[in-house]
Amino acid sequence: MSSLREPSRDLVPASSSDDENGEVRVLGPSTNPATNLLIADVVLRGASTLFRKQAEKGIVSTSEDEQGARDMLDGRGILTTLALYGASKLATRSVPGLAIVAAGLLAKTLYDRGKSVELRRSARSKESANEPLD
Repeated sequence: MSSLREPSRDLVPASSSDDENGEVRVLGPSTNPATNLLIADVVLRGASTLFRKQAEKGIVSTSEDEQGARDMLDGRGILTTLALYGASKLATRSVPGLAIVAAGLLAKTLYDRGKSVELRRSARSKESANEPLD
């Protein structure tokens, strides 16, 4: 009887991935599972980065002209990049971290909307002040 810590050969079904010596071949480009994991990690991170950049361009381009969108995305400083990285790590590692990041994003959204309303009100009051009285 096999122990739980030692995988039994009986638990691995015979398949076409077995070679002539009865060894189970590892799926992937390398025979080392750690190397295959590294390759998969690099591919997934690369695809994730490409997808994120395309999503950012799509989101920003709907509200800005093309040059303004490019400047906004390319003009990030090292501090902004580090802050975004830290927030994403905090949000993905724990539920309280996710709650903190979500609360911060909600606060920032409410702040931005408040500033927008304030700007519209000041623009309206300037327009009404410039109108001649009858």
